Amino acid sequence: MPVREGLALYAAAAEAAGLGLPLLEVGTYCGRSTILLADAARAAGTVAVTVDHHRGSEEQQPGWEYHDPTVVDPEVGLMDTLPTFRRTLHKAGLEEYVVAVVGRSPQVAKVWAGEVGLVFIDGGHTDEHATADYEGWAPRVAPGGLLVIHDVFPDPADGGQAPYRIYLRALESGAFTEVSVTDSLRVLRRTGPGI
Repeated sequence: MPVREGLALYAAAAEAAGLGLPLLEVGTYCGRSTILLADAARAAGTVAVTVDHHRGSEEQQPGWEYHDPTVVDPEVGLMDTLPTFRRTLHKAGLEEYVVAVVGRSPQVAKVWAGEVGLVFIDGGHTDEHATADYEGWAPRVAPGGLLVIHDVFPDPADGGQAPYRIYLRALESGAFTEVSVTDSLRVLRRTGPGI
C-alpha cells in the first residue's frame, strides 16, 4: 500500500475507532495495513480484527505477477503468510490489539454477529471474491461507521474492476456516502440502511 493511501486508511481508522467498535479488515496478507488499523484501535481502546485464509489471493499464486516464493510453506507447497503476519505484529508491538481470524471471508462473515466501526475491503480482486466480501461485511458497518475499499480503479487500464464495481454498488445503494478519495483508496460513511 502506497504511503498516501496508508495515511488515508489510518485517518479513517482513527475516526472510526471513536465509535468504540472493532475495526475489521478483509485481506491481511503480511500485515502492513493491519498495523495501521491496530495502532488506531490501540489509541481508542478497541481492537482490529483481520480476516484472511493466508493462502494468498489469485494474483499472488505461482506464475502470477505478485507471487512471492518466500511465503510458500515448503512442507505443504502452498502460500502461508500467517507466520510473516505474526512477525509483523510482533515487531510493531501491536499483537494485543489484533484479533486474527484465519478463514475465508464469507464463512467468517456468516458467523459474525456484531457491528463494526470500520470495514476495510482488500481481499481477492475477482468479482466473486470482492462481491462476497462486500455482501458479507458491509451490513456489519454501524451507522456513522466507515467502509473503506482498496484498489478502486475507474479506468480498466489501471487495474482490476471488481473493487470499483463494489464501490459503485455501495454508492448506488444509498446506504453509503463518499467521504474521501486517495489514489485507489475510497472511504465511505454509512448514512442509511441496506447495502
